Amino acid sequence: MTFFEKLLLNHAKGPRTVLDSEIPISNYIPIDLSIFNKELELLDVSNPKVCQEYIDKVVNYNSHKIAYGGYLERRNLYKKSPGFVGKGDEERNIHLGIDFWATTGTKVIAPLEGVVHSFKNNAASGDYGPTIILRHEFGEEPFYTLYGHLSIESLHGLHKNKEVNAGDVIAALGETEINVNYAPHLHFQIIKDLGGHSGDYPGVCSQKDLDRYQKNCPDPNLLLKNTPPFVG
Repeated sequence: MTFFEKLLLNHAKGPRTVLDSEIPISNYIPIDLSIFNKELELLDVSNPKVCQEYIDKVVNYNSHKIAYGGYLERRNLYKKSPGFVGKGDEERNIHLGIDFWATTGTKVIAPLEGVVHSFKNNAASGDYGPTIILRHEFGEEPFYTLYGHLSIESLHGLHKNKEVNAGDVIAALGETEINVNYAPHLHFQIIKDLGGHSGDYPGVCSQKDLDRYQKNCPDPNLLLKNTPPFVG
């Protein structure tokens, strides 16, 4: 475990949320959207309607409200997006954040205090749609959190260095037509070094680049502690 990962893990003992705090953690359920899930073999999950139907099946069958998962998951979700196509280990299909699948309009919560670093509507096929990046510090150690697939309204009233407190509502989930053709969800990602990016940062990488991105984008659950193995 790197020094940065230890900082994330030790920052707080209890779970943190990035979605509506009125929805208890007990209403979260893990979901597997990987290429290894046999239930998906005959489903085109790159189609948002098909993907949403599968998510609803998992959530409703278990009487939950939010499905989550996806860190370092290899997926077929991106097959129809030109920016992800590649041969062999150059195909971008490894997910670098955690996705929280919930209904359009669900509130997005800042898990830490910080400031707005940047924001942008990334409207290209397969991208995030409306996106916010916050800057945080542990002592003198800066890092960033990214929130993707938001509503257009989430970008209104923002400005660089706007202060955000832990627990503040910073956005809401966007609908499929706005979040660039995905079923409604929040993409949450931790980034140590933005490398000059503003309002955007890769959320999916190839096997070829995995080592570099995994070091720069650690498991968000180290901070959140609201999904197994941290919830007892």
